[in-house]
Amino acid sequence: MTSEKPPLPADGQRDEAEAGLVLEQELTMETARDGWDSKVEYFLAQVGFSVGLGNVWRFPYLCHQNGGGAFILLYVLLMGLVGVPLFFLELAAGQSIRQGSIGVWRHISPRLVGIGYSSCVVCFFVALYYNVIIGWSIFYLGSSFKYPLPWETCPTEGNSTVKECAASSPTAYFWYRKALDITDSIDETGELNLIITGCLLAAWVIVCLAMYKGIKSTGKVMYFSSVFPYVVLLCFLIRGVTLDGASEGIKFMFYPKLEIWADVQVWRQAATQVFFALGLGFGSVIAYSSYNPRNNNCHRDAFTVSGVNFMTSVLATLVVFAVLGFRAKTIATECVKRNMKAVVEAMFSRPFPDLIINASDVEDMTLNEYEQWYKTHGQQLNMYGYNLSACSLEEELKQGVEGTGLAFIAFTEAMTLFPGSPFWSALFFLMLLNLGLSTMFGTMAGILTPLTDTFKTLRNHKFLFTACSCVLGFLIGLMFTQRCGNYFVTMFDDYSATLPLIMVVIFQTISLAWVYGADRFLEDLKRMLGRPVPVVYKYLWKYVCPVAMLGLLGASLLKMFLERPTYIAWNREKASKEDLPYPGWALAVLSTLIIVAFLPVPIGFIHSLLLERLSQTPADAEAGYVPCATTDTDLTPLDTLPPSSGDPSSFSPLLEDNQDTRLQNGHIEHFETSVL
Repeated sequence: MTSEKPPLPADGQRDEAEAGLVLEQELTMETARDGWDSKVEYFLAQVGFSVGLGNVWRFPYLCHQNGGGAFILLYVLLMGLVGVPLFFLELAAGQSIRQGSIGVWRHISPRLVGIGYSSCVVCFFVALYYNVIIGWSIFYLGSSFKYPLPWETCPTEGNSTVKECAASSPTAYFWYRKALDITDSIDETGELNLIITGCLLAAWVIVCLAMYKGIKSTGKVMYFSSVFPYVVLLCFLIRGVTLDGASEGIKFMFYPKLEIWADVQVWRQAATQVFFALGLGFGSVIAYSSYNPRNNNCHRDAFTVSGVNFMTSVLATLVVFAVLGFRAKTIATECVKRNMKAVVEAMFSRPFPDLIINASDVEDMTLNEYEQWYKTHGQQLNMYGYNLSACSLEEELKQGVEGTGLAFIAFTEAMTLFPGSPFWSALFFLMLLNLGLSTMFGTMAGILTPLTDTFKTLRNHKFLFTACSCVLGFLIGLMFTQRCGNYFVTMFDDYSATLPLIMVVIFQTISLAWVYGADRFLEDLKRMLGRPVPVVYKYLWKYVCPVAMLGLLGASLLKMFLERPTYIAWNREKASKEDLPYPGWALAVLSTLIIVAFLPVPIGFIHSLLLERLSQTPADAEAGYVPCATTDTDLTPLDTLPPSSGDPSSFSPLLEDNQDTRLQNGHIEHFETSVL
């Protein structure tokens, strides 16, 4: 059999064809998808997004409250079984389809497009309150350049100390009264806090400037915002381990209590921390990976980023409890001296026949000696005008460890005891600022990337869209700068993200493992990476991860329905914190947040179903997904492409549809036809 060559086009036809080809190439290159300038920028961006404020204050608190070393073992177990597989799934999906979260799930099936929109809504909710925390860090950073630090001592009114400060502590007073000027409950709104409002504006300006060119500008900022926190943590670790009491703090932190493994709520908290530590469900991981070349080893990236995240949490925990151990021992030692001085004074004014104590031993009494003395003699003493306390190192370590209390109360108090405290304070809050910003950049990418990928108008006016998004975020964020704003931050942090994100991740996993097919996806990854992916992922994605996430969702819902949601309020008269139940209107608000965040999923499903019934959308009967909807240029060196073995179908089904492949300048160029 002989093959006939097609006739050559006439000169005029050839010129028209060449002109059309040049025009098509110019148009395609105009709308080519951005890419990372280097693998380092991408790695720093993923690490910067996953390593955030939660590594510094949430992980140490959970570890402390839930069995120390035993909690870390449980965390590592869940990270391996659930965290890394789901993180790899998001990395691979974004890199394969080269779209944001909306495009990825529309590509798998049009009925799943709501998953991407739901991720965008949750990212927006998180961005609203997360930037407020960055604003607080800016406020404290500015206040750190004063000597002495403004939260080092209590202010005075006339000749006496301010009552609220004397009844609490200088750091608590500065946080609740000077920084927040907080109301006694969420029902009392109060006027705007102008200083915090200004700091919030500064935070949004920084985010806008860093995001206005997309990843081209964000990647450059990451060199500082992702690396600098590690420099600070190492400085604090070196300084912390030399402090008196650091060893007690670290020992208290990591002492294992294996009995906590029997508590279901501990498993829930560990799974939730894994979930948020890796940033699953936000769409930010998908957005960042979508800018990678398709032959990038995302499997290795999943382990590397997860490992760095875990080691950062452990490093931050060492730093936190070394410093808090120093703080606790200093406070407990002062307590011992104060109590023993009171005992000696009482002995001179009134004899205690059953009490034998040498006044010369008071100054040298250790905490252990005092603890033994207090158990045998001190707590039985009835001295009028003197109030003896246990002076417990462990009780001091428990104070202010949770959430913002750790950063803005306990840690700041510890730094007032450092020589050169303004320097260490400025360093600490500059670290918090960078940790918050690197996570904020990823959160904004989870909003901007999917929407600009989906809507051409937004893609053509990316800077204007970014600026308008930041302005809108600032205006809505003003609710958090009211005097009761801290209570709204707590509400959004506890309820606007947790349940919706868990449901989003459940749908993501089921979509790829069951709708698209785990076997098919693994085969796609084999072709994309040029090497087989361990088959264990098939069983993790199909069975282990969905069951674990459904269990986490059930435990979270059960806790929410069995216990009325509460928040921690600051009572000005009592100068102390107290748990208050959310009022009815607040319960309605938090319920609305959860519903609004999840609502795009059923809406997207119903909308797609209606379009299919009306025959207004293309459908792939065999695969059940729509071809990738983007105009994209992917320049990949020939020698890095996985071998096709002469099989024309060797390209991944996720990549092959509607592509015209041409060889030019030693590269393969993929021109994909937009179907949006």
